[in-house]
Amino acid sequence: MIKSLPKTVMLASARPAFRLSPAARILSNRLRPRSVTPIAFSPSVRAFSQTALLRESKKSDDGDDKDGKDSPAKKETEDLSEDKPESAESTTTSTTDKKSASKSKSDDKHVDAKESAKDGTTKSDESTPTRASRSRDSESGKAAKESRLSAAASDSSKKSGSDSNSGTQTNSKVLNAVPDEIPELMALPIVARPLFPGFYKAVVIHDARHIEAIKELVKRGQPYIGVFLNKEASPKSEAIMAQDEIYHNGVLAQITSVFPQSDIKDPNQKEGLTIVLYPHRRIQIESVEIAEVGNAEPIAAKEESATEAEVTSFDIVPEGETAQDSPMAFLRNKVTMVHVVNRPDDTFNKTDPTISAVVSEIVTLLKEISTMNPLFRDQITAFTLSLSSGNVYEEPVRLSDFAAAVSAGESSELQDLIDTRDVGERLQKGLVLLKKELMNAKLQSKINKDVENKIQKRQREYYLMEQMRGIRRELGLETDGKDKLVEKFKERAEKLELPEVAQRVFDEELSKLMNLEPAASEFNVTRNYLDWITQLPWGRQSSENYSIKHAMTVLDDDHYGLKDVKDRILEFIAVGKLRGNVDGKILCFVGPPGVGKTSIGKSIARALNRQFQRFSVGGLSDVAEIKGHRRTYVGALPGRIIQSLKKCQTENPLILIDEVDKIGHGHQGDPASALLELLDPEQNHSFMDHYMDIPVDLSKVLFVCTANMTDTIPRPLLDRMEVIRVSGYIAEEKKAIAMKYLAPQAREQSGLKDADVELTPEAVDLLINSYCAESGVRNLKQQIDKVYRKAALDIVKDAKDDEEVVKPAPIEVSALTGEKEEKAPESMKPYAVPESVHVHITPDNVSNYVGPPVYVHDKLYESEPPVGVVTGLAWTAMGGDVFMIESVLESPLQTSSTASFKRTGMLGDVLKESTVIAYTFAKMYVATQYPENRFFDHARIHLHCPEGATPKDGPSAGVTISTSLLSLALNRPIDAAIAMTGEITVTGRIRRIGGLREKFVAARRDGAKTVLFPKANMADYEALPDNLKEGIQGVPCTYFDDVFNQCFKGLSREEGNKVWANTLKSEDTKSGPGGPGNGLGDLFPPLGGGVNEIHA
Repeated sequence: MIKSLPKTVMLASARPAFRLSPAARILSNRLRPRSVTPIAFSPSVRAFSQTALLRESKKSDDGDDKDGKDSPAKKETEDLSEDKPESAESTTTSTTDKKSASKSKSDDKHVDAKESAKDGTTKSDESTPTRASRSRDSESGKAAKESRLSAAASDSSKKSGSDSNSGTQTNSKVLNAVPDEIPELMALPIVARPLFPGFYKAVVIHDARHIEAIKELVKRGQPYIGVFLNKEASPKSEAIMAQDEIYHNGVLAQITSVFPQSDIKDPNQKEGLTIVLYPHRRIQIESVEIAEVGNAEPIAAKEESATEAEVTSFDIVPEGETAQDSPMAFLRNKVTMVHVVNRPDDTFNKTDPTISAVVSEIVTLLKEISTMNPLFRDQITAFTLSLSSGNVYEEPVRLSDFAAAVSAGESSELQDLIDTRDVGERLQKGLVLLKKELMNAKLQSKINKDVENKIQKRQREYYLMEQMRGIRRELGLETDGKDKLVEKFKERAEKLELPEVAQRVFDEELSKLMNLEPAASEFNVTRNYLDWITQLPWGRQSSENYSIKHAMTVLDDDHYGLKDVKDRILEFIAVGKLRGNVDGKILCFVGPPGVGKTSIGKSIARALNRQFQRFSVGGLSDVAEIKGHRRTYVGALPGRIIQSLKKCQTENPLILIDEVDKIGHGHQGDPASALLELLDPEQNHSFMDHYMDIPVDLSKVLFVCTANMTDTIPRPLLDRMEVIRVSGYIAEEKKAIAMKYLAPQAREQSGLKDADVELTPEAVDLLINSYCAESGVRNLKQQIDKVYRKAALDIVKDAKDDEEVVKPAPIEVSALTGEKEEKAPESMKPYAVPESVHVHITPDNVSNYVGPPVYVHDKLYESEPPVGVVTGLAWTAMGGDVFMIESVLESPLQTSSTASFKRTGMLGDVLKESTVIAYTFAKMYVATQYPENRFFDHARIHLHCPEGATPKDGPSAGVTISTSLLSLALNRPIDAAIAMTGEITVTGRIRRIGGLREKFVAARRDGAKTVLFPKANMADYEALPDNLKEGIQGVPCTYFDDVFNQCFKGLSREEGNKVWANTLKSEDTKSGPGGPGNGLGDLFPPLGGGVNEIHA
């Protein structure tokens, strides 16, 4: 592939015979290439040229006799024979010939290459008609001119002979004239842009065969090639492999300069050759001769004398002569050769209005483009100087080619101008290209203006900021930014006790900061990192207080009850006092919402005189929140732990991690696993944060975690924590908390601290029993706040001076800016409640403040419940709860009825299995204890758990379900004051359950007097506080007989056998679907799943 150099149009006139001013001649000389390889014709070519000129002169003289017009050859002869040149250019040519002759005598071997290139253009086909039309000779002068031409030819022959002996190459116009026809040429393909006549083009070639051929052409004095545009934008090879690879319309170009490529940077790139081409005229291919592939025969032939290798003509080979006589014959089968013919333009009239209008429009566009693009301005100036007539309207052909040469059109568009012979059509196509160029120039101008405006704005801002900094430095208000930062970091580091690793990293980063420019992106990263290092509390600790009395006072002031929790905290403080520290402790408070887990952590921090910091990990799914981000990310930050240390400014704070049971798990890592290193006393002494990337000692930090349940906490994480369960509050504890803490806080926050507003204890009892049945006190606090807000509203409504005049904010004029500024209005004074106002909230009017009761129907049966209804106890995430088990007969008991059992109430899988076990056990128990009772043989039973919208699950309801079924079978109601819990097996053994404290709290809230629980939970029962057990009889049970004796007191065996004797008057002794021992019968499919689950 032939590569063109960057688009630079080198302009030169195809007609050297025109007058130039001295300044124009200097500019024209500057536009010519400097480093030019001299080109000289061989003696045979020079002899041929002289003969051809004589022959053409005779033909033109004969033609002039006939039509009265001078031929081109005749005119060229006239130019050479005139004593006075027509222009400064002709004078320069004559001078050059004289210098050449004198140099040949002194054996000078070098000739000016610029004159050679220039002489090659003097005989172009464009200049010949013009000069032929300018002057005519008389018949009497023809013979004299012919004799002068012959004399010049003979002198040239003598000179060439002397040159061959002395080695000097002669370069004259007569010898270097461009032939009118060169039928056979070497074809050179180019890409991207075609060449246009009259405009120089530099081309780089890399093909070895092409380079060798061009060098040989220059050496032989035959520097003419055909240049054609390749149809492909990126051909695989520079050589022409097929005749359809190139366009068949191109230009005849003369090689004016040859020099090796000097900008080769890639060692694998082939050696190149740069040639400067001057296109003379358009040509068209008639046939193509593709070179043989792999032909390694050298192109350069052995040196031959002028007599052995005589060249006859550039024209078509005459009949009877061999093709080897062609000057280009030595290139055949070496490179691709083409047979061409000239492609002249169609005749046109310069005065045509259409052509004149298009020319005017092109000139206008060029002027407009030149105002926007300085490069166009220079090219237009050079083009104007190159015009022989000095008037662009006289040379529309040159103008059309110039428009195409300077435009950045597509290859197909530019080739279309080469193909077009009609000058008018070519001008219009050139006009279209210039229109596009104008649009691009306007767009570039707009972009340049926008960029310049932005740059000017930024420069102006930068200049003003630098002035401001200079003024502040002169006033002593500010020093250099980077120096000030370095001093600040050094001062911070001196006050800290940095470990060896941290000190080494600090020194390295500080040295890096000093060598960085403030505008560098790495500067801010390093500055932020040093800021974090120097803001951590290295070696800084708060003095701890291990006083047991102080701790007891703080805990009692902040919390009521929770004796077991307070005892565990006091034990923890006592051990710390004996050891001197409380390092390596991780506590986890587990309990329902609203019981004060977070506030307990605050109380511990206050009792130990430690800084307190809390963050929640509920829903956290990114491990970077725990261990930080890498510093490579934009906006990277350390993890929550490092941030907490920075806020507390001590190495031994109390950090509370809330909601560890609700931690998430996403695609960005597992935060629960990241907490393993954090909460392990054996590992957190060298905790590695991703951002800090240096070990941080967290062994002095006291971690306290909170959770509602332990089921969702990963087991490895749960093993690292000491679990302390915080159960719910009973009604008495809620009442005490409300009267001692909640009511005074709500009263003060409502602005009623000095007003006579009283919330009676009876009203608090009603709020607890009818509005706030949960284990915690959060809802109770909300209800008390609502009561006091309502009371405040009533007091303000009844006030006489309710209208408050709001004064407008004063407006002052700023002395600095001169603008009006509105000052903040003065704060309004609090309203003083008159002493005559008295508000008392009692059970009678509490509904006016908080609305109707919420738990009106919490206790389904205030008096003795019906048969088959039993009170059970359950544990949920919200604390303990009471639920009822109801069993009924679907149809009257008959001997012909078939036994069946179905259950409803949103039951989970475990609870469904418990109902099956309980049903089987109840049948077995009745069959063994009361064999004559045939209830289960014929009963169609429906068991239901109320609140069907609430999912229920767990095994601890087995005892309750069995009791409900036996109550139905024995037709004996169960006392409503008896509540029970426990898992039962098919043999009647009662298994251990969980959440006994919460269940006792729920039983006490429900008013139960007796609680039946598994004997395996006796240790949990003894650990219950006395105020919780007060008024409740706890009955431990090992087998179901213990439960039966409490629920069915005074029931004899005879009474149990005869319960249904009157109903079942006769027994069906036939075995069948309804006979004894049928089991579950047609058991209905169960319902339900589980969210709020009942656990064992």
